[in-house]
Amino acid sequence: MTKEELWQAVLAQVQFNMSPANFATWFKNTKILDKTGEKVIVSVPNNFSKEWLENKYNKSILKILRDLDQEIKEIKYDIAKTVLETKKEIPQQNVFNENQLDFQEFKINKETNLNPRYIFENFVVGSFNELPHAAAQAICKKPGLVYNPLFVYGGVGLGKTHLIQAIGNEVNKKFPKKRIKYISSEKFISGVVNSIREHNIENFKNDFKKTDVLIIDDIQFLAGKEKTQEEFFHIFNTLYQNNKQMIISSDRLPKAIPSMEERLRSRFEGGMIVDVGIPDIETRIAILKVKTKERKIDLSDEVLEYVAENIQKNIRELEGAINKIAIHKKISNQDIDLNVIKKILKNIILAPQKPINPKKIITIVANFYDLKEKDLFLSTRKKEIVKPRQIAMYLLRDLLKCSFPFIGRKFQGKDHTTTIYACSKISKEIQENETLNEEINIIKQRLYYQS
Repeated sequence: MTKEELWQAVLAQVQFNMSPANFATWFKNTKILDKTGEKVIVSVPNNFSKEWLENKYNKSILKILRDLDQEIKEIKYDIAKTVLETKKEIPQQNVFNENQLDFQEFKINKETNLNPRYIFENFVVGSFNELPHAAAQAICKKPGLVYNPLFVYGGVGLGKTHLIQAIGNEVNKKFPKKRIKYISSEKFISGVVNSIREHNIENFKNDFKKTDVLIIDDIQFLAGKEKTQEEFFHIFNTLYQNNKQMIISSDRLPKAIPSMEERLRSRFEGGMIVDVGIPDIETRIAILKVKTKERKIDLSDEVLEYVAENIQKNIRELEGAINKIAIHKKISNQDIDLNVIKKILKNIILAPQKPINPKKIITIVANFYDLKEKDLFLSTRKKEIVKPRQIAMYLLRDLLKCSFPFIGRKFQGKDHTTTIYACSKISKEIQENETLNEEINIIKQRLYYQS
């Protein structure tokens, strides 16, 4: 396998474990510069990307590389010397261009930041996303005048980014004079930080205030970023007052985003809130057919059914499987039958699932409410800690059937009557409080679908 093919294989697996926005942010203009024995040197465009890959993704990248080549034991990240040299060294479409499996992940529209791959024509509609799709279509006819803002929420990899970018691409086609901007919340946060450092925050905000359609992905990452929330609030108000369309995605309901300013939360709730669920098997097969057609891969119904039955987590994982199949076909030039598929996807399909245990429940609950695990064990009556602690207790009882004394011991020796009260309280509130019910359903999804 050449250096280029090795890195393509890495990227194919990396991309279905994160949002397309994050993938484009951190892995664009990267490549393997050199591979000598146990060491791989990866070229990155700037210091920001270097630090992020080293601190955030190095472990995952190294694991994928070692699966592909067991000799590899170390990765070093080198910053490309100059922009000019980078352009000479890296092909125009360095990842998945038309000559490489027909992917177009990086043909990003420079004016809108939209990916032209994300359109309604290849968005598969099922019972799990009918309402978000209908709301999106209505917005495309009258942007800014209906469902403003549109707040789309749901689990990871269920097609939220595809849907919100499809709106942008459709509006851009129908109303070419409208100014559209798509941005991930992480890039927005980075933009605020850099603007404050360079003393040009007003210019930064004014650029957003000129948009007709603003699309922001993964808004939950603004939680706890007070200055960023303040600047976003001013942008939001200006756009809303001028009937400019805002489209927002999140992995949870506005009420369930911790450390989000109440004034922002109320703005989000003032529009249309729609959720994207988990696709059923028929929809998963339909999605696979669309993806294989895009990649020009011919797979039998038997193969499609096998993949759909065995990959149930989300759409992104289905796409990751198709990417892996496409790379295998390109490299081996081999016909793809069920036996070949089983070999190609064995690491995905046969990967053992980590069982749900008390530790996992506490970790997922703490992460969901933007807390540290140790916070759940504090002797405090602060509602921002009491509620998540009670939910963790309820889930230990509901999912694992733990005894009340056992749960009490888990939480620093609390009396079992405290545990009984917590479980009873949450059980009752679920029946009456739709928001709490949604939160617990999302937490359960993460427990079952996060490895």
